[in-house]
Amino acid sequence: MYKIVKKRDLNPTVCLMEIEAPAVAKKAKAGQFIIFRIDELGERVPLTVADYDREKGTVTIIFQKVGRTTMRLGDLNQGDSILDFVGPLGKASEFDGMTKVCVVGGGVGCAIAYPQAKALHDAGIEVEVIAGFRSKDIVILEDEMKASSDKLFLCTDDGTYGQQGFVTDVLKKRIEEGANYSHIITIGPLIMMKFVVEVAKAHNIPAIVSMNPVMVDGTGMCGCCRVTVGGEVKFACVDGPDFDGYEVDFDETMRRSKMFAADEKKQLTDYMCERDENCNLMSKEVEE
Repeated sequence: MYKIVKKRDLNPTVCLMEIEAPAVAKKAKAGQFIIFRIDELGERVPLTVADYDREKGTVTIIFQKVGRTTMRLGDLNQGDSILDFVGPLGKASEFDGMTKVCVVGGGVGCAIAYPQAKALHDAGIEVEVIAGFRSKDIVILEDEMKASSDKLFLCTDDGTYGQQGFVTDVLKKRIEEGANYSHIITIGPLIMMKFVVEVAKAHNIPAIVSMNPVMVDGTGMCGCCRVTVGGEVKFACVDGPDFDGYEVDFDETMRRSKMFAADEKKQLTDYMCERDENCNLMSKEVEE
């Protein structure tokens, strides 16, 4: 069993947990992920390693409560335990040849952007972070990202915090101002990453994307996490999760990401009904 030693709500739907997992903490690196299972009947869910403390033997995960399993995990508290916490999985991020990097994160994807920026900053590489959110009330990890970058640019879709606009607007402006990035790393919604890569390509700047497709076993055997990169099938769990953004077929990946939307909604509705007597009202909210 893996004990939850710390829990902190970052916003109404995003939660940070520090898990006691010495073997994972000993080997974890930026860009890698874990797969957890709450109990013997639970599903296997991948989450990026947001941080780790080798001395304490803990691993930090950050997740959005959007489905049955993440809702169940969010209902647990400090002192509770989960059954499985497997990792580190995937390839660690590689920073060879990088001299000045722009890390672009969107929404809960900033939970993955943060460890990337931190690793770059700790390696003495100049790093700027552009973090985008829909509105001020869902901003996360602002202090952490600020401490792990030379410059932090926050933007919101509705203008309630930071600059109004999309991350691509800020990225274009920084490039036009002569930021002279050697590389761009982007993590967030697929559509956001697609357009960030388009901006990078237009200015001939190498772009790395972190892919998070549906995943089951995490060892390359099930094939669920396949993505097309450079015309070839790759498995995000063993070949990634980082890939050359120029080569990723984003349109195919976005189509595949919607395959289980109806099942996921039903699972969430069922769980919300299990945990709340006012089931009809809760179900209606989910459907909407």
